[in-house]
Amino acid sequence: MNNTAAVDVLVIGAGPAGSLAAAYARRAGLSVRVLERQEFPRFSIGESLLPACMNLLAEAGMVEAVEAAGFQYKNGAQIARGDRHVDFEFADKTTDGYSHTFEVTRADFDHLLIQQAEKQGAEVLFREEITAVDFNDAPRVISRNAAGEPTEHRARFVLDASGFGRTLPRLLDLDLPSSFPVRAALFTHVEDHISDPAYDRNKIRVGIHPQHRDVWYWLIPFANGRASIGVVAGDDFLRLDGADADKRLWAMINEEPGMKRLLGDARQLFPAREIRGYACKVKQLHGPGYALLGNAGEFLDPVFSSGVTIAMKSAQLAVKLVVRQLGGERDIDWQTEYAKPLMLGVETFRGYVETWYEGALQDVMFSSVQPPRLRAMMCSVLAGYAWDKDNPYVGHSGRRLRTLAQVVRANGTAAVF
Repeated sequence: MNNTAAVDVLVIGAGPAGSLAAAYARRAGLSVRVLERQEFPRFSIGESLLPACMNLLAEAGMVEAVEAAGFQYKNGAQIARGDRHVDFEFADKTTDGYSHTFEVTRADFDHLLIQQAEKQGAEVLFREEITAVDFNDAPRVISRNAAGEPTEHRARFVLDASGFGRTLPRLLDLDLPSSFPVRAALFTHVEDHISDPAYDRNKIRVGIHPQHRDVWYWLIPFANGRASIGVVAGDDFLRLDGADADKRLWAMINEEPGMKRLLGDARQLFPAREIRGYACKVKQLHGPGYALLGNAGEFLDPVFSSGVTIAMKSAQLAVKLVVRQLGGERDIDWQTEYAKPLMLGVETFRGYVETWYEGALQDVMFSSVQPPRLRAMMCSVLAGYAWDKDNPYVGHSGRRLRTLAQVVRANGTAAVF
């Protein structure tokens, strides 16, 4: 078995969480090795970022590279239902911070981030699959390269940023079933050929099925005239009898009037792909010598594009504690200082996701009258600022949104909140 020099921090996975964790650790003077199972660039879904990401990228020393990369500018979101739509402008938020972000092809975006981490001194090894871990003494990780050769890696701390690969949850039996119903996503990329002058490429478009409020569509424009399109629904709903994935996708697209109209001249670029049963959670987010970042810990739902934001935030929170711990500070309470703060944002997004599928949030969004401050507080969360404790719609968002929806339904207005 090959052996490598010990490092301070071993990061599993080179996606956004892993890249930012590596950069944060390097900027604190720690030695870092990143092990990635795939070769980059590689395809990934989850292409619509939130403005809160930009603050985290700035802290990692990467925001200038992202700004210069030519990705599609994003300043808000449009929610469409039938012939009505509601636009959320991120600049209207209550929380300080960036008011814009980007729609990104993840193959290019993720590759850019890990290259930035390398430039800051992180060692990155691609095509290394983790086969075993041992946390009984100093953390020890065994990987296997593309030639099948095993290597032992020793580190003072391990951060699992393996995303849906969920390396440590799988090897340490940490997985728990999600409380969310099983949903599926069906998607592809297209040359969109959208000619409608009213269409705003600076916003993600989220469309709602005209008969089924729990079925929704995404239209994410890219800077090169292409777009990511997809539909999310209950697993059974997407299984049209006898139809292949392409036929099912376009049959669903044609059921939403706005998507049908906008994509009438679109040309599909690759066969439709499916992801099902993606919601996940774990027994614990940390243990002796390790912590779980991003999707390796918990993933909710793609509806509000929260995944990358949560992943980056987890990297920021975790590395701050790793730096203190490896610096000799004792008795760091990872539950209080990592899991609890991280879950504040996760639970905020959970409330938005749950009330979206229940219909309560949709009723609030489409209410005829919304006080400007209420709209701005909602917009802050939609912009990713789900850890702002000064915002009453952070933390207990589900309860507040359900109460607000009751007022809207009774009075036709959101005059109280």
